[in-house]
Amino acid sequence: MKAIVVDDKTQGTAGIRLADVPEPTPAINDVIVAVHAAGYVPTEVGWSSTWTDRAGRDRSPAILGHELAGVVTALGYGTTGLTIGQRVFGIADWHRDGTLAEYVAVESRNLAPLPGDVDFTVGASLPISGLTAWQGLFDHGRLASGQTVLAHGAAGAVGTMVTQLAREAGAHVIGTGRSADREKALDFGAHEFVDLAHDSLEDVGEVDLVFDVIGGAIQEQSARLVRAGGALVTVTGLAGVRPKDGRSVDFVVESVPSQLVEIVQRVRDGRLRTNIGDVAALADAVAALDPADRRRGKTVIEVRPRAVG
Repeated sequence: MKAIVVDDKTQGTAGIRLADVPEPTPAINDVIVAVHAAGYVPTEVGWSSTWTDRAGRDRSPAILGHELAGVVTALGYGTTGLTIGQRVFGIADWHRDGTLAEYVAVESRNLAPLPGDVDFTVGASLPISGLTAWQGLFDHGRLASGQTVLAHGAAGAVGTMVTQLAREAGAHVIGTGRSADREKALDFGAHEFVDLAHDSLEDVGEVDLVFDVIGGAIQEQSARLVRAGGALVTVTGLAGVRPKDGRSVDFVVESVPSQLVEIVQRVRDGRLRTNIGDVAALADAVAALDPADRRRGKTVIEVRPRAVG
């Protein structure tokens, strides 16, 4: 089968190529999915899980991508809950070969049904961005109606999900980013916008929840804004940063099918909009995955052409 692989960690994105690789076989509790569309996170080449399995053994060259939408084609021994021919979406295991391929082996527990009226490209754009926002806001941030959320990177793939879900939950959302991000952040529902290059974060005042996707000095400044009992939630690492009278949480997103069902239902009924940037065919994926050429929003690779008509 065709897949997008990366050969050597030292080469970075320069080592990404389209290759012929063996088709996967399902392990116990796996399914094989014919991938129709796959999402990509531009930092994957730097993740340790891209290069080793869970036992620490080298697995290069590695197939990139962890988000998928597709159709189940085979079941591993003991697999229950899914059927051959079923449309599914979700996140593949971080330490296994990924989804930028014609077929992928995935644990069935990581997948949710994809409704027939949701396009595969849309389905592939949702798992990491949507679940990161959901888990950061509700599982780790314990967001409640009437609270104030400071959402960094509010025009990005995760930030637009954070903004929409927080606003639906009854929060007041202050988005941040560059000046060019203002219109998009407000369009996705932010009540206010802070230009990190020209505005002062201190002028924001106290907030109940900081959702951080930037880290560094911005994270340190933001921690000082968290009111007593609030939380700083991040996916970038904490480096000892903690609000004076609040919690700090660094987390790695998990594929939770029940949450995927909640997220995709919101897309279906118009409560949640996707933020898709680049869309490319598998044959053109190498150029589309170059961060220098990436538009803001989720990069999606259409592994199989969309049906016409």
